[in-house]
Amino acid sequence: MTYEKFTTQIWWKAITIVLLFYTCIYGFIVKVPDLPILEQSIRNLFFHVPMWFAMMLLMMINLFFSIKYLSSNSQRNDVIAEKSALIGLLFGFLGLATGSVWAKVTWGAWWVFAEVKLNATAAAVLVYCAYFILRSSFSDSEMKAKFSGVYSIFAFVMFMVFINIIPRVSGSSLHPGNGGNPGFNSYDLDNNLRKVFYPAVIAWIGLGLWLSSLLVRIQFVKRKLDSID
Repeated sequence: MTYEKFTTQIWWKAITIVLLFYTCIYGFIVKVPDLPILEQSIRNLFFHVPMWFAMMLLMMINLFFSIKYLSSNSQRNDVIAEKSALIGLLFGFLGLATGSVWAKVTWGAWWVFAEVKLNATAAAVLVYCAYFILRSSFSDSEMKAKFSGVYSIFAFVMFMVFINIIPRVSGSSLHPGNGGNPGFNSYDLDNNLRKVFYPAVIAWIGLGLWLSSLLVRIQFVKRKLDSID
């Protein structure tokens, strides 16, 4: 199934809407484990982590269609790559914002500069900010797409290094799952969290795909209108 055919289907959008309501309503009323320090802030698990999953998938789509553009020179592929990165970047900022809220509750500060993963994820987001700065520096659409496509490969590699490799090898990260600190699954087996967390992952990923596909369609409509003028 092609990207275009999948994004025009209704069923997964309906599922996304239902799961978003489920996450945002049941996620605030479900009984959560009474963990020290985290307390009610553990509900951020339904937002912060799935938003990063959504960002990672969207950046993978950006990489895939950037490579497709470089092999085909199809402007359609470049548009899909660009809009996927744009919504991915939005989810990156939302992930940083929700992570900052969590840091304030658990570590007592909105931003802990000694925390490796916070700084690394901020750097990963800046790598994709540079992607759009690069695109804005070209007036020729073909040159813009070619340079952006090449940069996307570099950006995704750096993205994975910043968010996955550096925090793990540093050994000093306070973040769950890094630096010897356990992740949620290893010390918290509460089924109530699972009931919301897994649907939340699907919901936020679905929202990201939906928003990026809308931007793609809007861009195609604009190009058709420009060609008529």
